[in-house]
Formats: sequence, structure tokens, C-alpha cells
Amino acid sequence: MKPKERRQQILNRLRAVQQEWKINELARSMRVSPLTIRRDLDVLSTSGTIVRTIGGCLAVARVSNPAYQQRVAVNFEKKAAIGLAAAREVRKQDSVIISDGSTTFHLATCLGQCGPITVYTNSVAMIGEFSRFPNVELYIVGGKYDAGMFVLGGSLMERVLETIDADIVFVGADAIDSDGRCLAIDHDTARIVQLMMRSARRKILLADDTKINARGRMAFASLRDFDLWITTLGIPHSLMKTFRKYTTIKDVSP
Repeated sequence: MKPKERRQQILNRLRAVQQEWKINELARSMRVSPLTIRRDLDVLSTSGTIVRTIGGCLAVARVSNPAYQQRVAVNFEKKAAIGLAAAREVRKQDSVIISDGSTTFHLATCLGQCGPITVYTNSVAMIGEFSRFPNVELYIVGGKYDAGMFVLGGSLMERVLETIDADIVFVGADAIDSDGRCLAIDHDTARIVQLMMRSARRKILLADDTKINARGRMAFASLRDFDLWITTLGIPHSLMKTFRKYTTIKDVSP
């Protein structure tokens, strides 16, 4: 990995999980020496994007939501790999809808090199990420603000979504059952994702292997409704064989 790419990965970690990261933690997660990480942190500190601490670093202070950041931190490496792979599906001049979610958040951190694109999202948490990218024309799909989830929703947003015609929609799922049903944690989330999917021509699901038979209440789609599912290695072979009958699957390694 080139130094510039590695430093961006460090920033992604700091911004997604707003806590102090120790040099040794970063070195292990990125498979480089502590000395290499120290040099990267020196560069980032000089640019004003991080604050050095004794043995580690912090992101420069931004809007904080501990509950949301905890969600983003779970299975961090898997979600980051999915986000990077998803960004490769975006082309210059695309209009893209991105649903709120801890996995789709990782996609947001990777869209700075895609050329000029237009992004629609209901995620408040993603605003800070897109503000770093001059290539992104950002539209926040307005609605009722849920401070706990860092997201916008409600009937107002539903009416706005009905007016959008996008090239790609990226959505996550709280669970995928053995029949290939994609589930959300509640009815409102399921409804919003359904509307987003209707507003785009190409539909891509972002969900790692831990979502298989996880907890979910409301079905919003089937794997058959997606053009592509980006996931991670770890799904049992027998299930994967069945799932591949429903849609195209790209499995990535953290």
C-alpha cells in the first residue's frame, strides 16, 4: 500500500471510530511497523487532520455520536473492505443513493477518487465525510431527524425520494435469512430502503457474512432484487451456493 493510501486508511479509522488509536493498534491492523505508522502520523499531524497523543492519535474534533460510532466499529475491517469494493462500482458522473448504515458509512469514506459524482443520502453522519471530497455534489434527503441513529426519515423524506432518478443505490441490511430475505430492524427503515431501491436503476447490497441469520424484523427485499451483493468470506458453502442462484455475489477479504 502506498503511503498516501495508508494515511487515508488511518484517517478513515479515526473518523469512523472517534476514539484514541494507539500506534501499535494501527500497525497491527494495517500490517506495517510502528515506525511506519509514526511517520504517517507526523505527516497527518502537520496537515492538521489529527492530534498526536502519547503513543497514539485522535481525529480533529467533529460531531460525535458514540452509539453510531459503536455500530460503525463493529466488524470494522470487514465493513471497510466492502466499502472499498463498493466504491469501485461507481463511475464518473454517476448519481448515487446511499442509505444510512454502518457498512454504507465505510463506502462514504472511499468516494473521494471517483471523479465528479452526485450523492443522495439520509445519513447525517456521512456529511462530514463527503465534505472532504470536492468531487461529490451532496444532497441530504430531508426528513425527521433521529438523533440516536444520526439519520433522517419520515413521510417528508419519502416524498422526496419519489422524485429522484439515480444510477445506483447502495443499501445495507441488518440481517439476511437462509431464504435470501433482507431484513431491517424496524418498519420505517424497511420502508425507506424500499423507496430508495425504487429510485435507482442498479441496486447493490452491502452486507458482511455476520449478517447471515442475524437479528432483523422487517423484510424489505430479497437477494433476487439486487444486481450485486458485496459481502465477505465466511458464509457457509451450502448457503452461498443457494444465494448465488439469486444474484451476483462478490466476496471480499478484509
